[in-house]
Amino acid sequence: MRSDRVLLAHGSGGTMMRELIEDVFVARFNDEVLLRMDDAAALTLPPGRIAFTTDTYVVTPRFFPGGDIGRLAVAGTVNDVATSGATPLYLSVGFVLEEGLMIEELGRVLDSMASVAKEAGVRIVTGDTKVVERGHGDGVYINTAGVGVIREGLDLSSSHCRPGDAVLLSGTLGDHGIAVISTREGLTFGTDVVSDAAPLGGLVSAVLDAAPGARCFRDPTRGGLASCLNELASASGVSITVEEESVPVREQVRGACELLGYDVYQVANEGKMVAVVPGDEASAALEAMRGSRYGGDAAIVGEVAEGPAGRVYVRTSFGARRIMDMLVGEQLPRIC
Repeated sequence: MRSDRVLLAHGSGGTMMRELIEDVFVARFNDEVLLRMDDAAALTLPPGRIAFTTDTYVVTPRFFPGGDIGRLAVAGTVNDVATSGATPLYLSVGFVLEEGLMIEELGRVLDSMASVAKEAGVRIVTGDTKVVERGHGDGVYINTAGVGVIREGLDLSSSHCRPGDAVLLSGTLGDHGIAVISTREGLTFGTDVVSDAAPLGGLVSAVLDAAPGARCFRDPTRGGLASCLNELASASGVSITVEEESVPVREQVRGACELLGYDVYQVANEGKMVAVVPGDEASAALEAMRGSRYGGDAAIVGEVAEGPAGRVYVRTSFGARRIMDMLVGEQLPRIC
């Protein structure tokens, strides 16, 4: 590289842009389709319906305990594809780089992306790079799109929840949100809180094998578990009751939420999955979750009931029941 920083010329379409793409991006992702450097990737897809998603990542800070913007971008896109019951196959990535960003720092982000893509079994096959003037960005923003193939005969939907269904959560709440905000604000809580950002395609696949009647999957990202469950209850015209004592939360996360005035049910997660399955398949689904790499703390946390439609409740340890409200406004800006 001719410079150790990103320059406006790296977005010009000329030789320096070619150098950046070949030496920094392609060298790390190293996919045979990407190496062709065509304007569009020509891909082979297995038979079946396609799941397609897109997302954009603007998290600050770019690096935080347990991950960085690159890991977040790949894992988050993989998880969005997986919620449809699809096997994630291909990703595209678009970068908006700010003039002055260190090439070494960009390389760390790309190494992280390549690592988690390999773990998830997905290929980064096409992309784009733009450079904006210093002061007109914040280092790097990443846009992604993901494609996967849905299992034959599978029809998952937020509107499929039925009375008697069980609600499962794949692990502890609030880890990502508290990890990011503590780093951003320089807060310490005695022990480190680490982001949960992780690819969950394998976990979803394992649950589908164990519980073929699964209704739906959702990743409780922005808005947390509260927004996720309220959306499911509204879409299906049912109510959901969560057992407070069953919800896994790390003590340091619970303490941080109490200190900061956050509702842990509304804090973002980036490596957790909510599954709704028929009641008679709940035990098998839970065992499958706990047997996967990122599901060791999984739990059955609630049950679906007939009504009132669209309402979500929390049953406390004292037996009282309160409403679990959906997040209103912006609790933690630029969390992903």
